[in-house]
Amino acid sequence: LLVGFTAPIVVDKIQLERAQLLTQRFEYFNPSFNDFRTEARKVLISAPSPDAPTLVFKVNSHEYDLHRNLSVFSCASCTTNCLAPIAKVIDDNFGIAQGFMTTVHASTQSQHVLDGYSKKNKRAGRSVMGNIIPTTTGAAQAIKIVLPQLKGKLSGTSIRVPVANVSMVDSTINTDIATSLDDILRTLRHASETYLSGVLCVTDDEVVSCDLLGHNSSAIIDSKASVELNSKFFKIIAWYDNEWAYSCRLLDMLHMMAASDAAVNDP
Repeated sequence: LLVGFTAPIVVDKIQLERAQLLTQRFEYFNPSFNDFRTEARKVLISAPSPDAPTLVFKVNSHEYDLHRNLSVFSCASCTTNCLAPIAKVIDDNFGIAQGFMTTVHASTQSQHVLDGYSKKNKRAGRSVMGNIIPTTTGAAQAIKIVLPQLKGKLSGTSIRVPVANVSMVDSTINTDIATSLDDILRTLRHASETYLSGVLCVTDDEVVSCDLLGHNSSAIIDSKASVELNSKFFKIIAWYDNEWAYSCRLLDMLHMMAASDAAVNDP
């Protein structure tokens, strides 16, 4: 069941087994949905949360078993779902000494069509149409929760651009182990065909953003746009449909949670 709301919901007459919280207004573990939680056994927040357990499908989603007794979980953000599988593969195989990511992000509903006022900062109030707007990204914080071994090693920023959908993560990574771009791409390709199938993808085509509309994968590595400076310094470019692919991961997480709970309740 997909549920989106911006105010407390009373669900006395609706029996809900599991629900998705499809709004970024309620990011905290105990927001204004106490009435809602009386009927929904599990709530999945579609945004980063500072206090709910954060799970990225096939990256740290196995940790759900550790928090099964809790009722509220976060599926992080679309950008975190793109960055996390890439960072996991590279760190597991080559080690990440340090790195930085920039998400070139499509416009979102929070932005203004015309210049206006924003409580966040002056830039956030500027028109999304015809502007490139520097801003922050929750992925910089969420990645440290999803992959705690990378705390203090990865950070990032965001640039909003005037396109309707499909974004890009530009990761600059310094590896612990000397390697090559070919080896990294080969390792990412192997992961995309095995344990990260459906989440990670590698393309050798010379794509542009609109070519990836409706793509299910959280991260689509662009092999031709990725660059090697030396044996320990690389730029990895990945695309993602920030609307559709993230929605797919929300459903994947719900299915995983339901299957895991069913296995425990009916072994």
